[in-house]
Amino acid sequence: MTELILALDVTVKREALAIAELCAPHLDAIKLGYPLVISSGLSIARDLEPLDLPLIADFKVADIPNTNRLIAEQVFDAGFSSIICHGFTGADAVQACVDVAADFGGACFVVAEMSHPGATEFFHGGTAEKIAQLAVSCGADGIIAPATRPERVRDLRKIVGKRKILSPGVGTQGGDAGAIARLVDAIIVGRAIYEAKDPVTAIKAFSSVR
Repeated sequence: MTELILALDVTVKREALAIAELCAPHLDAIKLGYPLVISSGLSIARDLEPLDLPLIADFKVADIPNTNRLIAEQVFDAGFSSIICHGFTGADAVQACVDVAADFGGACFVVAEMSHPGATEFFHGGTAEKIAQLAVSCGADGIIAPATRPERVRDLRKIVGKRKILSPGVGTQGGDAGAIARLVDAIIVGRAIYEAKDPVTAIKAFSSVR
């Protein structure tokens, strides 16, 4: 079954914890990005620990290898189980994140292509394919590929094979959960759940199509 990941991009800690607790029984993992971590600190990972769900640090790390290493070490030491990094910085920078993830028994996912409209300006023309190849050669656990463009996911799947594909853009951005779930290992849903009047009803609807 395709996994369901909640992108918890709210900025109020109390709200984040409440939504996470409500949705936890229907989730396989929670993805935390800069908005929540900047407002609440890395300690938010400890606050979510009682839910017993894998936590993905969506920091899209994109720096030199040493800085990537330092960031990744802080992320895993805080209690996250996975980290997301960019691939355009090159193999050595990606390898730093992959190696730290392995040291902590965690996972590293590389952004091959983003889900928003502007991503086509730079990720197309063979760039996403090169990044996917780089992710494989560096030993990453998988890639991030857009639910908003299923045809792109099909192309990238041919490159990464059985490595995992996590797919954001479902819901508010227009990605169709039913269409993309057949192509990926996990769908990522954010605003369509945490901005819903009833997050539990919303998440059950997405869970039913996996």
